[in-house]
Amino acid sequence: MRFVIIGAGAVGGVVAGRLAGSGAPVALVARGPHLDAIRRDGLLLREAGGDSRHHLPAHATPAEVDWQPGDVAVLAVKSNDTQAVLEQLPRDVPVVCLQNGVANERAALRLFPDVYAICVMLPSAHLEPGVVVAQCAPVPGILDIGRFPGGVDDTGREIAAHLSKAGFVSQARPDIMRQKYAKLLMNLGNAVEALCGQVEGADEPAAILRAEGETVLRAAGIDFATLEEDKARRGDILQLVPVAGSMRGGGSTWQSLTRRTGTVEADYLNGEIVLLGRLHGVPAPANETVRRLVVDAARTAKAPGALTPAQLLAAINES
Repeated sequence: MRFVIIGAGAVGGVVAGRLAGSGAPVALVARGPHLDAIRRDGLLLREAGGDSRHHLPAHATPAEVDWQPGDVAVLAVKSNDTQAVLEQLPRDVPVVCLQNGVANERAALRLFPDVYAICVMLPSAHLEPGVVVAQCAPVPGILDIGRFPGGVDDTGREIAAHLSKAGFVSQARPDIMRQKYAKLLMNLGNAVEALCGQVEGADEPAAILRAEGETVLRAAGIDFATLEEDKARRGDILQLVPVAGSMRGGGSTWQSLTRRTGTVEADYLNGEIVLLGRLHGVPAPANETVRRLVVDAARTAKAPGALTPAQLLAAINES
């Protein structure tokens, strides 16, 4: 089994480096200065226990990959890039969605018979070309996997075994989407962190978004793991630690604003709740407001922390 990891950013890059370090065959798809740095110097994985550099085949697009029998396509791009990636994959390859949100698996299943979902619990960072950072130790993350829309098979078990060998905690689970919907609820707060930064008072708007999200999911008849279940699964496994003298700055949306990428995936996080609300007649004005604000912040190259929690609350209350 060779892992073709498409999107070698924070999550994809850490998984790629860990898998390669454990002896698994790995190829990468990246872009821009990050791809140039990987091709020139290898992928640098920074961890609390030290750095490792991995010289791996790196391609600009999935179409450039020399696809072979036994390959697995691991999608680690933002959800807004998923469709373009899927259109470049061979139609017989298993597709693994190593992504936040819940829309990627459905998009993949439209085109591919074998689709797998991973619930990503992997604090990590990618802020400079060629470098990714694992921010938890000694276990870098929890990556449970299951077939989409449900079930477990030998391929899923084999992927979980590879991830476990690479140092992750990983189980093959038949109910993986319950976990992913619980993670979606948590990720609704990503936009708050990006808009306000990690400041006192940011918990209040995040709680409003989550409560609205739970209401919408229940109205849609969608089951999700409870906070208690999520806490039990995480336990004390994920321990944030300083790496190279620095602690975690923020999550994926915060990092997108920090790197001035111009886009965020809020349309597939907060926007998922908005969509489900519209489909089932349940308004989701708070998530729509925050989605709009963070997308605009990315488009206009605003840095994280452009709003105070009070300003964000005022915008939510006006919606």
